[in-house]
Amino acid sequence: MRKLMLTGGLLMLAGCAGFGLPHHDPTQAWIDLESHQQDTALLAVEVDNKAATDKRYFEVQPGSHELTVRYQFPVEPTNIGPDAEPLWRDCQMNVKFKDFNAGERYQLQAGNIGFRPWAKLYDQQRKVIGQGTPAGCQRT
Repeated sequence: MRKLMLTGGLLMLAGCAGFGLPHHDPTQAWIDLESHQQDTALLAVEVDNKAATDKRYFEVQPGSHELTVRYQFPVEPTNIGPDAEPLWRDCQMNVKFKDFNAGERYQLQAGNIGFRPWAKLYDQQRKVIGQGTPAGCQRT
């Protein structure tokens, strides 16, 4: 029984590993998500107040959009107190940009300084074209 469960689990992991990102639609703008630090998670939540179809990236029509992301990160003990354990934060941020172009790839990066999260939107030339605004945080 144990062997069957282990085999099933490994097959499941192998199957998940085969599912990469879909092909980029050239009629849309693609926004990659990247967290700036280790042990963090950056997830797509909403586009224009509608649930994102995939948590790993955004794909939007050309034009103006508001992206909402969820950023989870640990606040290190050096920012809390000498005997503290890391404190996990779960934050949402909004990023507005008025000029997404079809066929272009953008990158949304997130990080934190102490308790404060940040997000920046970059174009293909690595120029900052948008910044995140906090939309609420909670401890996890």
